Formats: sequence, structure tokens, C-alpha cells
Amino acid sequence: MNNLNAILTIAYRDFLKFVRDRARLVSTFIFPVLFIGILGGSMQSSFGAQSGFDLLTFVFTGVLAQTLFSSTAQGIISLIEDRENDFSQEIFVAPVSRYAIILGKILGESLVAFPQGAGIILFGWLVGVPISMPRILAMAPIAIVICFFGGAFGLIVLANLSSQRAANQVFPFLMLPQYFLAGIFTPVTTLPAYLKVIALVTPMRYAVDLLRNAFYAGSGQYDRVVAEDAVVNMAVLGAAFAVFLLFGTVLFVRRERNR
Repeated sequence: MNNLNAILTIAYRDFLKFVRDRARLVSTFIFPVLFIGILGGSMQSSFGAQSGFDLLTFVFTGVLAQTLFSSTAQGIISLIEDRENDFSQEIFVAPVSRYAIILGKILGESLVAFPQGAGIILFGWLVGVPISMPRILAMAPIAIVICFFGGAFGLIVLANLSSQRAANQVFPFLMLPQYFLAGIFTPVTTLPAYLKVIALVTPMRYAVDLLRNAFYAGSGQYDRVVAEDAVVNMAVLGAAFAVFLLFGTVLFVRRERNR
């Protein structure tokens, strides 16, 4: 019960911080809307007829998965902020599992990502993306998986960084290439051979592909927009999540003890 209470308390704290931060509330919705409305709309009008499928919907699914993944991953940067404010020292001396503390942080940032995902779905519906309730229900559990995976990825990255300034410099460097290698804006299958190899080790690629597994299931465009089977994507995400969470927690706790 102590561990469960710790997870829920830490998650609630992070979600409350997000709700009270108006600037973050606005900024988290602006960029996905720009990507879908401007980039997706322009690609559809310019290349939609030539490509033979709906590029607006393709970009929508990519941006939705990318937002869930990157929002949770970037939100874990608050661990470094807590470290610099000595808050992490206080929670790490509590009689609860270190994994409960980390899971609480990941759950909290996942709760932050869910409203962003809901806003993107609403905007997609407004601009004409064919969103139905069965598709939303199919994507809901996938969204949870993506958020937790993004949190674990953020943990393994930030556990090796010593300051928030370093995190702000390194994190965009790790995330930006994934926007182009994960198939957010163009199918992974159209990449050059050497980029396809690099894309295989891009974590976000499997999150994006898994969401499209759910969205395009039963669609005639499934084979054209999906790179891997859902089982393959889930296996990769599950294995990577376990590795990221285990080593990320060990590294972070070790750094805390050595302070």
C-alpha cells in the first residue's frame, strides 16, 4: 500500500503542476496542431492524389503517437529539476520502493500526455480525419503503452545527465532525428536503405507503427502505411521498456546516492 500511495501521490503532483502551468498548457497543443493542420494539410493537397492515400490522416496518426511519446519522455526532465531543488533527496529517503517513485513520475507525465492526445484527436476530427469511436477505443490502450514507453526512454536518457541545462541541450538532439526516422510524416518503407537500418534502432518508430496498427486495422491502406506487425511492435516496446526502466532506475538511484 505504501508503494501504491507513493505512485499515486507523485503522479498527482506532476499532473497538478501541469494544470497550473498555463504557458505549458498552451504550448503543448500548438505544435501538434501546426504539424497536422499546416504540414499534414499541405502534404495532402500537394501529394495526396499522387500517393494514393490520405496523407492528412497519415500525419495525424504519426503526430498523435509522437506527442504521447515525446511529452512523457520530456516530462521526466522534472526528475533533474527535483534533483536540483533537493526534492528527490526527500522522496528517495521515504520507505518505499525506488521503482514505485519512478513509476509515479512516469504515470504523472502520462496523465499530462493524455489531455494533449485528446486535444489532437478533437482537432483531427475537426479537420476531417476519419475518426470513429471504435478507432478511438482501439487506440486508447496503445496510447497508454506509448506513454509509459516514452517515460522509460526519458528516464534512461536523463539518468545519465547531471543538470537540467544538459538535459535541455541533449534531449532535442536525441528526439529530432526520430521525428524523421519514425515515419511520422513519410512511411518508413520509403526511406533510403541506410536510413532504414538506422530507423530499426529508433524507439519512436515502433510507438508510431503500433498506433497505426490500431488505427488502420481492417483498412485497405494498412499494408501501405504499417511497417511491422502489431506483435513485433509490442515485443520490441515491451523488451525496450523493461531495459530502459531497469537500467534507468539503477543509474538514477546510484547518482542520487553519490551526491
